[in-house]
Amino acid sequence: MQVMSVAVGWQVYEITRDPLALGFVGLAQFGPMFALTLYAGDVADRYERRVILALAYLVSGVCAALFLCLSYWNVTNPTAFYAVLILFGIARAFSGPAGQSLLPQLVPQQDLPQAIAWSSSTFQVAVISGPALGGAALALGAMLAYALSAALFALVVIGLFAIRVTTPKREGAEGRALDRLLAGIAYVRNKRILFGAISLDLFAVLLGGATGLLPIYAKDILHVGPDGLGWLRAGPAFGAAVTSLALGIWPMTRSAGWKMFLCVALFGIATIVFGLSQSFLLSLLALIVLGASDMVSVNVRHSLTQLTTPDHMRGRVSAVSMLFIGASNELGEFESGVTARWWGTVPAVVVGGLGTLGIVALWAYWFPELRKVDRLTELKAD
Repeated sequence: MQVMSVAVGWQVYEITRDPLALGFVGLAQFGPMFALTLYAGDVADRYERRVILALAYLVSGVCAALFLCLSYWNVTNPTAFYAVLILFGIARAFSGPAGQSLLPQLVPQQDLPQAIAWSSSTFQVAVISGPALGGAALALGAMLAYALSAALFALVVIGLFAIRVTTPKREGAEGRALDRLLAGIAYVRNKRILFGAISLDLFAVLLGGATGLLPIYAKDILHVGPDGLGWLRAGPAFGAAVTSLALGIWPMTRSAGWKMFLCVALFGIATIVFGLSQSFLLSLLALIVLGASDMVSVNVRHSLTQLTTPDHMRGRVSAVSMLFIGASNELGEFESGVTARWWGTVPAVVVGGLGTLGIVALWAYWFPELRKVDRLTELKAD
């Protein structure tokens, strides 16, 4: 996915040279994710999550193949790329809830925070290597990047079918589909620590996300080309991987809520530093810190989501989380593209970082129960 993402962003910006076009890259994925994620969560609670994941990644591989065809035919209309990204957004809508709710079926509850950290660590290894590999492949041609992405998606599908999962008895799957969907929303809304954690990440990512503008920084501000873009895309993943590895070895034992707030604030500060930097090394360091701080927040939020939710609702609750967090990444890219068009690239990133700091202050005041979360392992599902 990262290999394909690097290639699409670079290619669309090279065709249009318009920051708003990068915003539409995010918006094309956000639309179907916004429309389908809640339904996908209900599907994840009713059917085998492993099969749903395999089908979603199979469609993602088809998207990579379609991008390869667009490159082969030398298509220069960005609308064609947006159309494929809509299909990719549909696949992501179904993969998110199924993937997030699968992990608790594989490990005991008391080991879940560490399991989330180890899972995040192995995932981030791929996210680190993906952009760097994508940038290197892109330097040799977009077709090579897309072919590589399609081949890797095929391996993912094969790997998923090698997993053996005992599917628990499904409860609460009866009744109207709308009632089942609303049950997940109501659960999150009534669980204030869960609602606070999810909405904090939503607005922090929405305002502070600068990754959608990385092609502009690589091409026009830092002048490092596609290889440099790959390293910039890998920076947050490297920071996240090191942090998740540390959390897997030394899990958080106390003051999880306060640590989450402090790290989201650090995310905002790193965004500001990146926005102002004209040095490639400083920019890369800021992105590494950004990824490291975000991973602490992700670990706490995922632990809260899985530990406080019964299994028969994990798909729907994960879908609500995905709708808030996963889709906000793409909506944040669109917001960054729009504000970069209005104010310029650097002011857009800096204002976004300042907005993140403001959100941290407000949420710390509005959700004192989230601040007071201490030991994650003591949390229980209702």
